[in-house]
Amino acid sequence: MKQILLIGAGKIGAMISELLAGQGGYEITVADSQTAGFDQLPKYPAIHPLQLDVYDHGALSEALKGKYAVISAGPYHLSAIIAEAALKHRCHYLDLTEDVANTRLVKALAENAESAFIPQCGLAPGFISIITHHLASQFDRLDNVHMRVGALPTYPSNGLKYNLTWSTEGLLNEYSQPCEAIVEGELKEVHPLEQLEHFSLDGINYEAFNTSGGLGTLCETLHGKVRNLNYRTVRYPGHRDAMKLLLNDLRLKERRDLLKEIMEDALPITLQDVVLVFVTVSGEINNRLVQETWTRKLYGQKIGDRFWSAIQTTTASSICAMLDLLAEGRLPQKGLIRQEDTNFEDFINNRFGQVYLGCEKVLSQSPLPGERLEAFRTQN
Repeated sequence: MKQILLIGAGKIGAMISELLAGQGGYEITVADSQTAGFDQLPKYPAIHPLQLDVYDHGALSEALKGKYAVISAGPYHLSAIIAEAALKHRCHYLDLTEDVANTRLVKALAENAESAFIPQCGLAPGFISIITHHLASQFDRLDNVHMRVGALPTYPSNGLKYNLTWSTEGLLNEYSQPCEAIVEGELKEVHPLEQLEHFSLDGINYEAFNTSGGLGTLCETLHGKVRNLNYRTVRYPGHRDAMKLLLNDLRLKERRDLLKEIMEDALPITLQDVVLVFVTVSGEINNRLVQETWTRKLYGQKIGDRFWSAIQTTTASSICAMLDLLAEGRLPQKGLIRQEDTNFEDFINNRFGQVYLGCEKVLSQSPLPGERLEAFRTQN
């Protein structure tokens, strides 16, 4: 039974607790500075709540003693503090942050680590990098790699066409920070909320635009190998314009605490959400221009004794799968581990990673990612 310190008893922390304790193999200490979230934790003997102020270095150090790994599922600005403590205690470290600056700090710490440091283990960044790199690796030459992800209300009912499904603080951060991309072979920083595009899937119209952090480390991994690489967040049409008005025109980007308060007071939380994953890769195979697209719509589901949202399920499943793969020795045991270093087959066959199979888990004849490309290579 591996001992885990999970920092953050919010919506995602509760889901991680459910998966790890419900499936077995781990004993989880769930730490948070506020005790209100403890009432929402699943009721398993393997879950132990702990009130902890991460800024109290002595208390954090004590909580890390004897732990196999620490999972940072709290606000993104805590990541570097937790990572520094993990380095000191030679404890494996995993996080969910989309924040580029904090991830750079974590990567720097990982250079001298005697344990594994695995940042950005959620949906995007996270799984999106694993599936994208898996597809991209099967091309002889890469042209365009487009990654589109959205966590959306199934039934939008307000002017923003949005409900709160995860961290409001994280949402506003990715809407405000510079975004990484590869443009015509060059590493670039592009503006958030720009490069608006529209597309339709299953008869529903969507928009997509630049947001920060979703690419993870793919820019540096694929630099020199791809002509264009970009990540955009998917929303219903009109959302981007409304957020630009709030953040830029009304200058609430400079008062994010106020905007967070307004949104959390006005926008209801919902468990009726859908996670949309849409990856398109184009390039050459056997001197032929080929395109491969992988897309999924994933919905919430009942796990244990309650219903969990799609964003909770997908985000928590990703980091739990990475923890499992680390414990099984399927990942390196020290230093920085990028999401794209993960073998896709290992991930998707993991007990937690299987959530991303979606309908493929039922429709066993559906090809897994890459099987079409391999067929194209052998037949042409």
